[in-house]
Amino acid sequence: MDSRRLILFFVFSFSVFLLLDAWQRDQQPAGAPTDKGSTTKEQGNNTKQAPQATPTPIPGEKLVATQGPSPAPSLPTGASALVKGDTIKVETDFLRAEINAAGGDLRRLEFKQHRDVEDKNKDFVLFDSRPDHVYVAQSGLIGSGLPTHRSEFKVRPGEYRLADGAADLAVTLDAVDSSGAKVTKSYRFHRSSYVIDVTYDITNPGTAAIQPFAYFQLLRDGKPPVGDSAMLPTYTGAAVYTEKDKFQKVAFSDMEKNKTPYQKNSDDGWVAMLQHYFFSAWLPKNGSPREFFTRHLDGGLYAAGVIIPVGTIAPGQSVSLSVPLYAGPQEQDKIAKLAPGLDLTIDYGWLTVVAVPLFWVLSWFYQWVGNWGVAIILLTVLIKLLFYPLSQASYRSMGKMRVLAPKMQKLKEQYGNDRQRLQQAMMEMYKTEKINPLGGCLPIVVQIPVFIALYWAILASVELRHAPFMLWIQDLSSPDPWYVLPVLMGATMLIQTKLNPEPPDPIQAKIMKIMPVAFSVFFFFFPAGLVLYWLVNNVLSIIQQWHINRGLEQAKAKAPHKT
Repeated sequence: MDSRRLILFFVFSFSVFLLLDAWQRDQQPAGAPTDKGSTTKEQGNNTKQAPQATPTPIPGEKLVATQGPSPAPSLPTGASALVKGDTIKVETDFLRAEINAAGGDLRRLEFKQHRDVEDKNKDFVLFDSRPDHVYVAQSGLIGSGLPTHRSEFKVRPGEYRLADGAADLAVTLDAVDSSGAKVTKSYRFHRSSYVIDVTYDITNPGTAAIQPFAYFQLLRDGKPPVGDSAMLPTYTGAAVYTEKDKFQKVAFSDMEKNKTPYQKNSDDGWVAMLQHYFFSAWLPKNGSPREFFTRHLDGGLYAAGVIIPVGTIAPGQSVSLSVPLYAGPQEQDKIAKLAPGLDLTIDYGWLTVVAVPLFWVLSWFYQWVGNWGVAIILLTVLIKLLFYPLSQASYRSMGKMRVLAPKMQKLKEQYGNDRQRLQQAMMEMYKTEKINPLGGCLPIVVQIPVFIALYWAILASVELRHAPFMLWIQDLSSPDPWYVLPVLMGATMLIQTKLNPEPPDPIQAKIMKIMPVAFSVFFFFFPAGLVLYWLVNNVLSIIQQWHINRGLEQAKAKAPHKT
């Protein structure tokens, strides 16, 4: 295969891989058929008390849907329908939070260790309850006379700032109107942690036993996060994980169509709301029954949550139920320790099996050099060394074809427009000179999956978010603001075409000259870290190809003098 076909083959293969990657990311794995009652759309502005939940036994002692309607809690419809109450402000070394006395919702969460997308002088905000954007964590109890996320709570007075040397900070709220039981809701924030423990302490003052349920949900609008673009799309939506069905995405479109691709009832697992770099998840302790639910609501809101039985509370007795909430960055090593499968919230695409070890090696280099850009360069060198034997054979084959370019031109002149005779003569020449015309394709085909895996590793890893390299490159996860790296990459591609045999056909020769320009424009929209990888890879390839070509040309010059 000559150089023009090699480049066309590369373009075709690369395009197929990108299309396949996009298709794979859009497809949601189909789950087992489940009761559609777990995903319902509320009509109107329902402000009624959540219904009493009555569990019924099934094999495996799992929680099942109640008699009649699903016990999924009542939700406000529309951003403006969030009940307003007094705001409680909390600050730790990692977080700034705002808890609303109405329902005890966590309505604002600001990360002090991460910068805003548009203004790096500001902290990044995950939870918010603005008129144009809603993303909050809610919880409540299901049972007659018990407080929901729409009930009023009274906050205990105090200073809600993590003290120096303190390991954690507790914020306690008392239900104002709770005729069914005495209820206290508390948040516990931890030092240097994005885990927040949400606890209900329930005391039964009545004369009859009660069996309440607790629900924990994430409420969000369907807007993609700021900075998300059509050129670099990322997933925004819900996800459910169980040991049986593993990780299942539940897109907002699935909620609108009442699809439930997840296991509704389980004894393990968690529910999350994902977006680029950050996510939130309720993490109930494994080994206890739970029911997952997702719903589309009026006003462009979506809910994903879990319902957990509190158990039987006899008269005069008290029960405590605590569920951790993780709301923070997708830091692979840290979140993997919190719950099984939680690291799957990092979306590396369908080449996760390649992307994960690539990022592991990249992180190891970063720990050594302290610069993600330098780490990418070292990773590129390592990959180049691993592929060296394969690329060596490829470049030698291409170098031989370049040396034989004058002979190939003579064959074209000899056979003119007789394409069949020309192809036969070229194949005989390849056989005589021991050249594999397909030798240049395999290294490129092998590197395309690596390229795409590294693309998603760089795009999805929060560790590279706003990570500087040097000079004008201050964010390796974003495109080069001055387009210098894409232009340099295009220049290296042009040099590579000069090192390869030029196609005898003028039109094909022009295509080869246009290709570097086209690829430079294409890479304008890619993360700077990925372009840096491809640029360094091209430079190393040029050095390797030049060295091989030089050796072959010297051998050819000496050949006539041999006896």
